[in-house]
Amino acid sequence: QVQLVQSGGGLVQGGGSLSLSCAVSGGAFDLYGLAWFRQTPGKEREFVAAISHTGRITNYSESVKGRFTISRDNVKSAVYLQMNTLQPRDTAIYYCAAVIYGMGDARPVAYDNWGQGTQVTVSS
Repeated sequence: QVQLVQSGGGLVQGGGSLSLSCAVSGGAFDLYGLAWFRQTPGKEREFVAAISHTGRITNYSESVKGRFTISRDNVKSAVYLQMNTLQPRDTAIYYCAAVIYGMGDARPVAYDNWGQGTQVTVSS
């Protein structure tokens, strides 16, 4: 059973930066494609960024492209999301997700392993 444990997040002023981490255990990390999604109350889970199991393919939503960076560390079995130039509309609960042989899919249904979620709040 793959486990994803998230850390990071919190409160930041608009224009600031935050980073999220997601430690993955219980599986062969280098076989997993990884992604970040976010969700606000009453809305569906929204794709943020994804990275393929090889690390060669990255995929970003238009709303975060150029501001957020997804990366993975196969030695530490972790995936990261560096968020810069944060805006109030980025406020949400952020989730990491994993699927074996993932290729950067943006659909939540493509992922079968999820982290516990972490709150990111951006003040104006």
